[in-house]
Amino acid sequence: METSQTHSSESMSKDLSELMKEATKEVHEQAENTPFMKNFQKGQVSLHEFKLVTASLYFIYSALEEEIERNKDNPVYAPVYFPAELHRKAALEKDLEYFYGSNWREEIPCPEATQKYVERLHYVGKNHPELLVAHAYTRYLGDLSGGQVLKKIAQKALQLPSTGEGLAFFTFDGVSNATKFKQLYRSRMNALEMDLATKKRVLEEAKKAFLLNIQVFEALQELVSKGQEHGYPVQPKAELRTRSVNKPYEHGPAPGKESERTNRRHTDMMPTTPLMRWILALSFLATTVAVGLFAM
Repeated sequence: METSQTHSSESMSKDLSELMKEATKEVHEQAENTPFMKNFQKGQVSLHEFKLVTASLYFIYSALEEEIERNKDNPVYAPVYFPAELHRKAALEKDLEYFYGSNWREEIPCPEATQKYVERLHYVGKNHPELLVAHAYTRYLGDLSGGQVLKKIAQKALQLPSTGEGLAFFTFDGVSNATKFKQLYRSRMNALEMDLATKKRVLEEAKKAFLLNIQVFEALQELVSKGQEHGYPVQPKAELRTRSVNKPYEHGPAPGKESERTNRRHTDMMPTTPLMRWILALSFLATTVAVGLFAM
């Protein structure tokens, strides 16, 4: 018993960032080996699904950043408080306005699994703020690591503007060097003061954070297989709204013709069955988690 406890204490003496990577390795591999990630890497994603996933991410980051602001001066989180560099809510708002229009707040859905994730974030922030670092690390460093790869895939697959509209989520303007920033973030996180019991709880929360991400797309898959909508649209709404109708078009054909051509391209990209459309949406969620964490 004593030997086992000694071994456990020695293993927990590692840096928190390394322990977190090890703790989530198994669940990460589960996501990495799903067909969803492979589909997205092939560029098999439609604009409709991309919009729905962006909406879910908005609810998740709104909750996360609300709790971060609540605890920004708390010593259990303050050292890793980097709002200018990492926070994603404002970027997601830009993307949603681009995709849905000015009334996007009234149009975006919040599935039950997403709401469950949101509730966990609020619970942690209000009751166990020392665990908030697990969610922040899992999301932000994952997004920062895999963001550029995902951005290029989405931009090409969905034929989004080269100027970056609709992809603000993947753009970290406050981070000039991702590698150096991640090193800084890890060093700050590793310096957080916590006892052995707290460290174990943080690692368990990191695994829970990963599972909550996975549960979001698993719940959508189950919803489709049962043929139940629960308020989450299966058939696509009107696709990408053109933002340049009344603006000079500097390159290429006139706005009207380009708008028609863009809409045709986006319509042609849509899979032919609701099931396939949802499966491709789920691939984006799996890839967002798996590719990002792989690079952390």
